[in-house]
Amino acid sequence: MADSGEDASAEVDVNVPSVARIYDYALGGKDNYAVDRQAFDQIEAAAPSTRPLALNNRRFLQRAVRILAEDYGVRQFLDHGSGLPTQDNVHQIAQRVDPDAHVVYIDNDPIVLAHGRALLEENANTAVLKADFRDTEGIFASPEVSRLIDLDQPVAALFVSVLHCIPDADDPAGLVRRIAERLPSGSFLVINQLVSEDAALREEITDFMATATQGNWGRVRRQHDVQRYFEGLEILDPGLVEISTWRPDTDLGPKQQTDEWIEYGGVARKP
Repeated sequence: MADSGEDASAEVDVNVPSVARIYDYALGGKDNYAVDRQAFDQIEAAAPSTRPLALNNRRFLQRAVRILAEDYGVRQFLDHGSGLPTQDNVHQIAQRVDPDAHVVYIDNDPIVLAHGRALLEENANTAVLKADFRDTEGIFASPEVSRLIDLDQPVAALFVSVLHCIPDADDPAGLVRRIAERLPSGSFLVINQLVSEDAALREEITDFMATATQGNWGRVRRQHDVQRYFEGLEILDPGLVEISTWRPDTDLGPKQQTDEWIEYGGVARKP
């Protein structure tokens, strides 16, 4: 695993909520601070389904990775905006199928880098790249990607619950297209983001998160916005859906009691 030689943990600002740490708290993790927990509580007050939504999002990621590895033979994964390590991470799922599977995690949160280093210290087939996942050129030119990702073979690019962190000015659909253009035919993209058809809720949470994170946020979007991410790709069954219904292993998962917002998306193949 690459080591930049810096003490990533020293860069952590415990006074500003982090999207990665808020998500960690929603999943029951311990790598978060009071400011993150307070932010989550405010989001949950506006959208009571937030915690089961986060749990279902994580399970969608795990299913998608396992199915791509088992059923489609994917052995390379680029996880954009990967967040903090938790139980059953992408490399653990993929490497249970094939120990030689390669994974590059990409995140710009220093606490993600610090924890990722500790987790992956002995795993030569996995790396954590500290980068803004909008920096396509820098990512593909990085030593980590050059070492672990063979662009002559299919790759799965993951954008799981991260594109709502990208403002419209940065063109999230264009970002997805740029990544897809660099991947070989037969590659896959796994994409979902927070959506709501409730205009007041979209505005409330978007404004709150933009203020709380000091601008490190995009917006809650609508389903038709997410559909744009998949233009030119072959969408796998069952299509674009609320992600707990994407090829579920069981009906026993956490249920959203309300549907004021959902995680919406799916998996697609590059022709």
